[in-house]
Amino acid sequence: MTVSHPTVEAIPRTHDVEVKELDAVTIRFCGDSGDGMQLAGTQFTNVSAIVGNDISTLPDFPAEIRAPAGTLAGVSGFQVHFSSHDIHTPGDQLNTLVAMNPAALKTNLKDLEPGGILIINSDAFTTSDLHKAGYTSNPLEDNSLKGYRVLRIPINTLNREAVAPVKLSPREADRCKNFFALGFVYWLYERPLEPTLRWIREKFSKNPAVLEANTRSLKAGYNYGETVETLPVHYRVPKAHIKPGKYRKITGNEALAIGLVTAASLANKPLVYASYPITPASDILHQLAELKRFGVRTIQAEDEIAAVGMAIGAAFGGALGVTATSGPGICLKSEAIGLAVMTELPVVIIDVQRGGPSTGLPTKTEQADLLQAMFGRNGECPAVVLAPRSPADCFDVALEAVRLAFRFMTPVFVLSDGYIANGAEPWLIPQIDRLPSIAVHHPSSPNGNGHGDVPFLPYKRDERLVRPWALPGTPGLEHRIGGLEKEDITGNVSYDPINHERMVRIRAQKVANVAKEIPELTVEGPPEGDLLVIGWGGTYGTTLTAVQRAQRKGYKVAQAHLRYLNPMPRNTGDVLRRYKKVLVPELNSGQLLLLLRGTYLVDAVGLNKVQGRPFLVSEIEQKIEQML
Repeated sequence: MTVSHPTVEAIPRTHDVEVKELDAVTIRFCGDSGDGMQLAGTQFTNVSAIVGNDISTLPDFPAEIRAPAGTLAGVSGFQVHFSSHDIHTPGDQLNTLVAMNPAALKTNLKDLEPGGILIINSDAFTTSDLHKAGYTSNPLEDNSLKGYRVLRIPINTLNREAVAPVKLSPREADRCKNFFALGFVYWLYERPLEPTLRWIREKFSKNPAVLEANTRSLKAGYNYGETVETLPVHYRVPKAHIKPGKYRKITGNEALAIGLVTAASLANKPLVYASYPITPASDILHQLAELKRFGVRTIQAEDEIAAVGMAIGAAFGGALGVTATSGPGICLKSEAIGLAVMTELPVVIIDVQRGGPSTGLPTKTEQADLLQAMFGRNGECPAVVLAPRSPADCFDVALEAVRLAFRFMTPVFVLSDGYIANGAEPWLIPQIDRLPSIAVHHPSSPNGNGHGDVPFLPYKRDERLVRPWALPGTPGLEHRIGGLEKEDITGNVSYDPINHERMVRIRAQKVANVAKEIPELTVEGPPEGDLLVIGWGGTYGTTLTAVQRAQRKGYKVAQAHLRYLNPMPRNTGDVLRRYKKVLVPELNSGQLLLLLRGTYLVDAVGLNKVQGRPFLVSEIEQKIEQML
């Protein structure tokens, strides 16, 4: 079947349009959860990446699955920071806000800079929608928006006119309005239409009417910018000067999935991924389920306990066993994780942290699971803990987690978070021959562990205190497995108190030995000075930007960032002692602060935020200046 795609021809400009060049722009699309703001933001991000800008994004999902339309609880947003230089955050204040209804305006206006561009869907400001958003008067009429450059656009009306020839139902027509808004913003910031038009063609190839309607709506929004005289200027953000190579836009969850598959391939192991759906980790399952051709086996388990049990079973059988969840799921998995510690099997456990406790803020970000990953199991139960610093860094951390799990025969936690998981940035695709090797050795006979009639010794360790990874079914390598304490060397069940203490200390020392094979902690800035800002996880970009601003003001301040949290790099104490003061920004009540103070006896100060939102650069910058 041949489908024609009528075009909406651009009307010649009736006025001169000034083009103003900007260094960077932060824009947020927001509206009801059914308004397609996530799609609009994603498309804007993709096009900006294609244009050559550096990008950083912050999607913001409503916590309720389907809050009543038009209410504050149902607002969905997508923030994009794009620039002509290297950036590390999704931006502080907004330069442009697109508000599709009163609720979106009310919940997001506080983030728009004074004099910022405010694009409003004026058709949505009806008495009913104003009431749902808690407005007592119409902000479009009460002069409350006088501090902004307000563009009142009847998006509903103009969109329906654009798609009218397609003969859609009113509801179907209104579902295209996000593309009208997107088209106008493309005009405003000189973004090309073709990448999104191509996406529309591919996405809706089996639905010609929807394909044509979305195409018309996108072009109509762009053409509205060409013809309207309300804003006689549009903006250009030049492409960024970045390291040459092949890039793609990537989210943290995508990078974790690709990293796990890559690690399994490097180790020549099948990947068995078992999880139970939970926000914001579910996308990892979705991504891996599409990669079966790479030897990936994905299982949606009946619950969290079953999922981690399957991952442990996969590791026992000689595969790469992985499970992922968020904080509530880690609680449920904790006993089984203890089993992996006791049996000393290589399992990767991904915790995409979110606001808690209990269900908490399921779609918002937080860093409050650090102590749970460190200590949230019964008994003395050590595990390796890693944390990526950005979406792209998730790829490297996934490889490192698998490497350490195999090399030290231990469970490894990866602490991502909602901001990293859903945020996106350009990722320089690595060359395969430059990826680290991941070697795996399985004993094929009892030689070396026993001779003649001496049985296989499953807990006889090498110089790193690592026991052999013996595969079940290998003749002569039969051995006990399970949660009861093992006798040193033989692996037999043992209730001997001296043996128990010996095994506890051996397991702890084995994890501590990881510090000998990981990089030392580095600092960005002076090697000693007045202040060190040290953090972990998704605070990296904000902290780095704040520290760089402080350095330009002449302050002797440096940044250190911990990717390895257990064990910490072997020189961490030395680094901390080289500075007069230490600041620890965290999206929790002070968990890394507690570890640093307790471990290194350093009089560190915390900067803590527990709002479900990342730090602003200005918040850290202000604290730095206050301390200095």
